[in-house]
Amino acid sequence: MPFIVLIESRMLHPLLLVLMSSLALVTGLGVHAGPQGKHRKVAKDLEAAVASPLQTKDRWVRSHGGQRMVDAVVVGDGSDPEMQALQAHVLRLGGTVNARFVAVNALSVTVPTRSLAALDQRQDVESISPNRTTHRTASQLEVTTGTVGSGLPRTPVGTTTSYTGLDGSGVGIAVLDSGVMSAHRHFADANSVSRVAKQVDLVGRASLAVNSSSLAPGSTQRQQFEATINSAGSQTPDAYGHGSHVAAVAAGRGSFNSQFDTSGIAPGASIYDVRVLGADGSGTMADVLAGIDWVIYNARQYNIRVLNLSLAAGSTESWVTDPLARAVRAAAAAGITVVAAAGNFGHANGSTTFGTIGSPGHDPSVITVGSSNSFLTPGRSDDGVNGFSSRGPTRSALVDSNGRRLVDNLIKPDLVAPGNRIFSAAATSMAGQWNRLATDNPQLVDGVTGAQSFGKSLMSLSGTSVAAPVVSGAVALMLQANPGLTAPLIKAILQYSAQPLPNASLVEQGAGLLNVEGAVRLARALRTDIIARVADGSIAAGSTINIASLPTPSSTIAGQTFQWSRIVTVGGRQVVTGDALFTKFQPLYDPRLSWGGSQVRRMQISYWPGYSSLLVDAVPRSFSESVAPNTALLTSGVRVGTGLVGLSSRIGKTGVFLPSATLSAWLISGSGLTLSTGMVLTSGVVLSEGVVLSEGVVLSEGVVFSEGIVLSEGVVLSEGVVLSETTSGAVRASSLNVMVGEP
Repeated sequence: MPFIVLIESRMLHPLLLVLMSSLALVTGLGVHAGPQGKHRKVAKDLEAAVASPLQTKDRWVRSHGGQRMVDAVVVGDGSDPEMQALQAHVLRLGGTVNARFVAVNALSVTVPTRSLAALDQRQDVESISPNRTTHRTASQLEVTTGTVGSGLPRTPVGTTTSYTGLDGSGVGIAVLDSGVMSAHRHFADANSVSRVAKQVDLVGRASLAVNSSSLAPGSTQRQQFEATINSAGSQTPDAYGHGSHVAAVAAGRGSFNSQFDTSGIAPGASIYDVRVLGADGSGTMADVLAGIDWVIYNARQYNIRVLNLSLAAGSTESWVTDPLARAVRAAAAAGITVVAAAGNFGHANGSTTFGTIGSPGHDPSVITVGSSNSFLTPGRSDDGVNGFSSRGPTRSALVDSNGRRLVDNLIKPDLVAPGNRIFSAAATSMAGQWNRLATDNPQLVDGVTGAQSFGKSLMSLSGTSVAAPVVSGAVALMLQANPGLTAPLIKAILQYSAQPLPNASLVEQGAGLLNVEGAVRLARALRTDIIARVADGSIAAGSTINIASLPTPSSTIAGQTFQWSRIVTVGGRQVVTGDALFTKFQPLYDPRLSWGGSQVRRMQISYWPGYSSLLVDAVPRSFSESVAPNTALLTSGVRVGTGLVGLSSRIGKTGVFLPSATLSAWLISGSGLTLSTGMVLTSGVVLSEGVVLSEGVVLSEGVVFSEGIVLSEGVVLSEGVVLSETTSGAVRASSLNVMVGEP
């Protein structure tokens, strides 16, 4: 839809006024309506290039022989099919005719920019456009996250199968969900071979997985177990439809549809389909735990580095004891970055509800993702946090020996990513029948450009379950750029480079909106052996971890430049910042450590012995966790901004309710306390509580916190699917599993 922006001249920079004046003085470049009120002939980007006193970076503008030349396409009105008169005029103007086209009545020309005015005055000329560089069409998701078109070294090319540069190749993403339709074009590689490398079905098979825990790698029993759960070739690989959409958002190749590219973030990554949710989108905690076990067991063999959990369970348990939380901490300790959806419970009874982060998103080791709304534009300046997106702080609790509830109160989510009305793969059966989500909600497949044919079908979904795989895809790109990153270091990079959105607090957006371009640049500046050195204990606190100067902490995406947040939350209640986070090894980057509130725990891993081609310490056999021993967590040079946040007051917009943009501005200005000796853990307890909620104060202000999301025990739901959200943020619930927004 076209739009008009009115700008008062007194608001403009003097240089911009000069440029606008120069543009207006270029006779005949379509600034006025022209004779008989005809449409503007010269394209806007060509006008700007001509008027600019500086040489632009566009390929189609250059200097030659002391004058500025432009490569253009001039479209005629059809009165002269051979366009002979126009060709002759171009030559008289000192230009060159490069080609004449038949499908469109046009010439490709190279002319001095000063001659464009004369061409514009010709009655037989319909339009004049720059000879723009063409690429494969990047999806809106790729553009708005900074995955392409913002200096990130991925070069889209003009085919439906080819990508160069960073695309996640070589990195495995495990998707624990309702299944993945491997035959969908979204999952094909350049040779039309499916990138769904493995499919296993653990729905209702948790008992098999439990028994397999004692099976040695390579044993006949293990092989039998893997054969039993193998679901490759299933006639209904994703009856519900959620998992295929999620997997395609993370790693789909959607450029097969030339009119509506729905590519995901890492279209070269390998996908590991671990089915743990049934045809109705629900499952059991046991099945999810079995799925996590499978991923941990096979991670080294398949290079699974990312685990996407677009699901959530209600839990009143603290992250310390919650089974799903413990399982994802084990996955993180084994070298897997876990990305989880925050949940879709940000609104209840027409009001914003805080404290609704589900499990395992409440665990400090997880990258917990909320949902942002891009309002269907590539620019980010108008983005906001979706009303349905679950807010923090985490409200699960540990009950002590005296019966007291010690609420976790950790700042979550960690960041937000696009999750409103995202078009991606729609699963069907092999016979072409729609998935259950599309069947029950036909509006999901309305308005999709092009025919809905087998293997190319699309649908729209919204929710934090969609936002999470956006981040999973981004992690795959980071690991392709630098395979030596640990999970907590990846989280720090994502938060530090995020863009804080206006009018949203720390417990609504965390550090801000995902910035893939900035995250990859920062990842590239660091050593590529960090994870290996952490594993063998050869890296000490404060060791240098950057191999290049840290990048400028700003990004330009879709033509808009913004400062990085510089916000990193650690321990769920502390805010830190500064270059030292990425020039010195911070002990908390050890993925075996989990820090939440005042407690730090350490995971120990026991491995199966090596066999055949399998390396020693490749397959975890068991995990044990205990209070961490005395150790440093942060080194000197790190700047702590926790004291800037203050006590939590929603009315005063302080504490966890402090707008992230406000905190970011303070940190960028240099505020905060620089550590001279670091932050030390003593007997498993961090003395500084950090950002703490005063329960009485919060309740007196009328803010009621949900005590976790309480569902029937043992049930894991696909964390809620939202069709879309209105600009007012209104949503309505249609069932327990599906939240339906206004169309």
